[in-house]
Amino acid sequence: MPPGTEQLLDARSLAADHPALAALLGPGMTVLDVGCGTGAITRGIADAVSLAGTVCGIDINADLIARASAASAGYRNLRFEVADVHDERWDVAFDLVISARVLQWLADPARAVAAMVRAARAGGTVAVLDYDHTRAAWSPAMPPRVQHFYQAFLDWRADAGMDNAIAAHLPAMFGQAGLIDVTAVDQHEVTTANDADYQRRIALWPGVIATRGHQIVADGWLTEADRALAEDGIRHWIDESSPAQSLFLRSVTGTKPR
Repeated sequence: MPPGTEQLLDARSLAADHPALAALLGPGMTVLDVGCGTGAITRGIADAVSLAGTVCGIDINADLIARASAASAGYRNLRFEVADVHDERWDVAFDLVISARVLQWLADPARAVAAMVRAARAGGTVAVLDYDHTRAAWSPAMPPRVQHFYQAFLDWRADAGMDNAIAAHLPAMFGQAGLIDVTAVDQHEVTTANDADYQRRIALWPGVIATRGHQIVADGWLTEADRALAEDGIRHWIDESSPAQSLFLRSVTGTKPR
């Protein structure tokens, strides 16, 4: 994770950024949050399951786990661990295993889904929320230099084996992993200038350009001059036109057979 990304993760919440998950939670549940980042959503999960339940958040990034642990010191039903879901063999089986906006970054997301299924108890639920970056839209359209960055972002991801349209492929992936009763709910993140959280949501892509953008430059998909022009361009575009933004997300759930 590039420096600065933690600020984007900290700004998220269960209610605002994963409402489909909020509807699955109840007191007493045991939950595993895969790729929990700084734990912003994980803390909301811990609140929802109450002290009768337990929550474990895992991430391979030790710095993010340290940040999550520090911010969650008052929680008695929540723990964080540096762990890779592919490698873990859990002592307990969880009622609910979730991952939000994480599988999009993996070259083999099906392997991660299979590991999540192993972590769930028989009859438990696996739930994933992720993007289809090919279906994002802005009105008015982004300036050309920002569009240039966005295309470089998609090309960089595809070259690394990441699926730009993973949201569309999740239901089939769940079925292949042996899950049943698979359901998919589109969860578009649409924001306009009149929304109370507009500034937070519209800041996503300036933040990506300022953080991930440096990785894209380092890997040769963009020059630093083009990245800087895109960052400057998107900030001016937002200030001048207050664009509407529509990001395509899909929440997919499935049940592990008994």
